[in-house]
Amino acid sequence: MDIAQLILLIPVLLFSLSIHEYSHGKMADLLGDPTPEMTGRLTLNPLAHLDLMGTLVLLFTQRFGWAKPVRVDPRYFDDPKQGMMYVGLAGPASNILMAILLAGLFNSLAFVLPPVVLIFLQLGVGINLGLAIFNLLPVPPLDGSKILAGFLPRKYDSIIYQLEAYGPFVLLFLVFTGVLGNIIGPIWFFFYRLLL
Repeated sequence: MDIAQLILLIPVLLFSLSIHEYSHGKMADLLGDPTPEMTGRLTLNPLAHLDLMGTLVLLFTQRFGWAKPVRVDPRYFDDPKQGMMYVGLAGPASNILMAILLAGLFNSLAFVLPPVVLIFLQLGVGINLGLAIFNLLPVPPLDGSKILAGFLPRKYDSIIYQLEAYGPFVLLFLVFTGVLGNIIGPIWFFFYRLLL
């Protein structure tokens, strides 16, 4: 990656992470939980959402990463289990929507936009797809585990809760051994080529 791409990548990365976390908080807020607003997370300001390690991983891989989780109190939800599933789904869904919108701009305006804008849009599609796919993995504490828990019978809740203690270590192992890239890479390439 050259310096020009890096300069373009950073704002795309920050905006994509912020959209993801804001969407979690907004969904919780819509479901009646005031915690995200009280903790200053109902904002697109990236400084409110950044996690240093997750941002560095995303910066270097350009495929996956994470931000500081939004605090949510499911006791405010009418159905805590379903509420957490919706909150979990909101983040990846926002990134998928952003990828589609940016790809639409690229495909419809490619002949009139300057090259720097086209690169910006391509990076946006790639980053948002990567964030969505990564976060949909059913490994705690990723969003996919909350979505999966929403579909599973309640008798499995305790198992998922116990796995949350080990999830971050499993993720770090998968990231730094390259296993995660081998899982996500083919899925990412398929959808990236489909959109662009």
